[in-house]
Amino acid sequence: MMNDSEEDSVTTITDNLLLERMSQGDVASFETLFHQHYDRVYGLLFRLVGNRVEAEDLTQEVFLKLHQHAFAKNRFSLQREHNLSAWLFRVATNMGYNAIRGRKRRWQRNMVLVPDPQGSPNAEREVERREQETAVRNALSRLPERQVQLLLMRQMEFSYAECAEACGVAAGSVGTLLARASKAFRDAYEEETGERER
Repeated sequence: MMNDSEEDSVTTITDNLLLERMSQGDVASFETLFHQHYDRVYGLLFRLVGNRVEAEDLTQEVFLKLHQHAFAKNRFSLQREHNLSAWLFRVATNMGYNAIRGRKRRWQRNMVLVPDPQGSPNAEREVERREQETAVRNALSRLPERQVQLLLMRQMEFSYAECAEACGVAAGSVGTLLARASKAFRDAYEEETGERER
């Protein structure tokens, strides 16, 4: 049985081989990479944007970028090692972050109006849940992209090594960066919800 580092090494070799073939026009290699990485990219985006349809659309865009990147001057080759997961997570985080930033004002304007909660006990809980989700997304949109990426990847149970690779930082610094990101998120969330003023 392989340990984690051996598995990562095999995955990297496989990804590199598929990327090289994809750069040469092999559609099956692209489809294989798409199926191997789709769930984690989608999971990251869904946690970030909170909407299944939008997360699916953004995931498709991430893989479209991969496809375009592969064919631009044959950017992938076996002579260079590529960490495809890290590349995909960076692109996905940037896209999700841009989506949140671009929609922040719209979310605030277009809060779903719910009928009078006195008629339905569940309606009040639903309003609170939506307000909380909006506050979380707004707080995330105020953080630097790297902090958002680290928080979401850890929530998805990515290892420190995976987080470090995707964010381009040393593995030993991930814990400190996560602690800072958590504090920054708490501060932003409290500002969003007005808890600091209470």
